[in-house]
Amino acid sequence: MILKSLNVACVGAGVIGSGWVARLVLNGVNVTVFDKQKGSYKRTKEIIERAAKSYSKLTEAPLRNHGKLTLTNSLEEAIGNSHYVIESLPENLDIKRDAYKEIQDISKDIPILSSTSGFKPSDLQHKIPSPQNLLVTHPFNPVYLMPLVEVVPGKEKNDALIKTIMSLLKDIGMTPILIKKEIDAFVADRMLESMWREGLWLIKDGICTTEELDQIITSGFGIRFAQMGMFESYRIAGGENGMRHFLDQFGPALQWPWSRLTDVPKFDNSLIEQICSQSDLQSGKYTISELEEIRDRNLVEIQKALKNNRWASGLNLSRYEKNLFDEQAQDAREKETGIGKDLLVSFSKVIPPEWADYNGHMTEYRYLNCFGDASDAVMNFIGCDKDYINKGNSYFTVETNIRHLKEIKVGEEVYITTKILKGAEKKLHVIHLLKNMKQEVLATGEHLLLHVSLKTRKTCPASKTIINNLINLQTKHEKVDIGIEPKMII
Repeated sequence: MILKSLNVACVGAGVIGSGWVARLVLNGVNVTVFDKQKGSYKRTKEIIERAAKSYSKLTEAPLRNHGKLTLTNSLEEAIGNSHYVIESLPENLDIKRDAYKEIQDISKDIPILSSTSGFKPSDLQHKIPSPQNLLVTHPFNPVYLMPLVEVVPGKEKNDALIKTIMSLLKDIGMTPILIKKEIDAFVADRMLESMWREGLWLIKDGICTTEELDQIITSGFGIRFAQMGMFESYRIAGGENGMRHFLDQFGPALQWPWSRLTDVPKFDNSLIEQICSQSDLQSGKYTISELEEIRDRNLVEIQKALKNNRWASGLNLSRYEKNLFDEQAQDAREKETGIGKDLLVSFSKVIPPEWADYNGHMTEYRYLNCFGDASDAVMNFIGCDKDYINKGNSYFTVETNIRHLKEIKVGEEVYITTKILKGAEKKLHVIHLLKNMKQEVLATGEHLLLHVSLKTRKTCPASKTIINNLINLQTKHEKVDIGIEPKMII
């Protein structure tokens, strides 16, 4: 799906609606926003700014150009030429149904994606002109950082629409889960509700405070569940015999009086005051904005750590980054029109503020960062991709020579073209040219890589496919004079 040509209308600009706006705009989607409370638009802009700051730290991949944001005065103006409508109105069935009818009166066939956290889509589809074009896409706050979204079709279904939306959500860096049957509150919120109810009893009965309960979660199963879900964690708890042993050992506990999930405490003023006072003591020293900043920093670092370990939601971030790298390389390839146009375009990025030294120039070690990413792109291009590496072979860099020719400033758009100097059975010799949009060479990175067996950790011949790709590229690149002599003697 070409995101930069996509137009989405977001109806409702609260916390969830504005989170959707940020996620979409930062991924190049054009968004029109409508909310009857125009004061909400200030929050929308603030959330986009906060999200942009988080995205610059979340990934090393070059980010997409922002989509156009339009804040409108009417529903008609918001829908306009939009391809989809995302509804994030208050959790009131009548308000939502009235809005859907009004939307489809304006555009009968436009798909509507509801952010509802509890209403079944069949209840939302009631008496609207095109019920098959409405489905639930339930996200989690903050929408721009949390990957999960529950996709829930109603009784009236449009299979083609469901498939398209699943693909779109992946393209903007999310993890869509298709819920197979309608159920009130779907899956995630039902799990959360069970914890919430038990938590209320633990507080009411004086077993622990709100702060202690949060510490139990964040220092215990919260960390574990963040990278490995409930069933996989419990499988490990069963030891060598796995889940079957765990169920044999702990299954009888279901009959024990460990929880009070079927018994709900009276939600009276006394319990409300008890919880609120403890919560104020726990977190009252921070403003909500400060807590949001802390939350976002933590979510960024957790996802980056999981990406480095190729695990859980880190796999989703890794896939999203690959798409960003591929897109930006293609954009840079289209911009390269001078000498070297036949070379590989292996990297593209706008230098972010956090890459700056005290002079406002790109920090020295980031040059290696850029050239390393370029080498990874070359490996992927010749066929040394994730599947190839998983089968037990890869390239290791054994020698590097970097030349700094001109300063690179924060905010500058740069890209790298790569010339294959030698591609043999075991050796890969490349030179990267780091350029600005004026096609001036800012730095060069010359690298020697050896093909290695990950099992023996020794050199070995690459596959025939890779060798043939390298020979073809070397032959093609021999004709390109880059005006720079290699330093390494191979």
